[in-house]
Amino acid sequence: MTSTEAAGESSTRESYTVETSDGVKLHTRLFKPKDPNNNLVIVLVHPFSILGGCQGLLRGMALGLAERGYTAVTFDTRGAGRSSGRPSITGSSEVEDVIAVCRWVVENFSCDRILVVGSSAGAAISGSAVDQVEQVVGYVSLGYPFGLMASILFGRHQKAILESTKPKLFVMGTKDCFTSVKQLENKLKSAAGRHETHLLEGVGHFQMEGPAYDARMVDLIIEFIQSL
Repeated sequence: MTSTEAAGESSTRESYTVETSDGVKLHTRLFKPKDPNNNLVIVLVHPFSILGGCQGLLRGMALGLAERGYTAVTFDTRGAGRSSGRPSITGSSEVEDVIAVCRWVVENFSCDRILVVGSSAGAAISGSAVDQVEQVVGYVSLGYPFGLMASILFGRHQKAILESTKPKLFVMGTKDCFTSVKQLENKLKSAAGRHETHLLEGVGHFQMEGPAYDARMVDLIIEFIQSL
């Protein structure tokens, strides 16, 4: 299923339905630049759906990336927005959603390079999918929930991304309410491969998720892509 709608002078937006291996149907949007500058596709994963997370929160970033010449994909994980299925409290089922969307991108858009970008709980969920899709060449975390309380829900995802040797960028505000700078630094001591951090001074977790920071996130994502 596909439909096309205008997204801006320099890009278009198309809607699709992607089916997972367990039959869940995911409402997915493709943001296409009019003049793409490479064959890399950026798959963005939204915050925790149980707390209201949905792909609409990533629209500003997706549009910004498309306007800069990068193809971007957003989608509602199971049980969010117009996607079928039910969400899982730990995000374990949603890992399959990320894998399904990445494989759909590879199969349908002649893409051999994917960058996965996850926001908040979406960073934890998508981190578990990074090494399960060969074409994923890098990972960007926007506010990974590494803190003690958040780890009760999402701690099972940490091992996968910390052990991955694929390049990683962790972006976080120094006033993040779920993870302190010290907690982030301690976690990354055990991280394999190339990993970088970028701290936003005085910025909180939900503040960084807001539209006021979309342009800054786009800049950081593109800088990371150019370093790959």
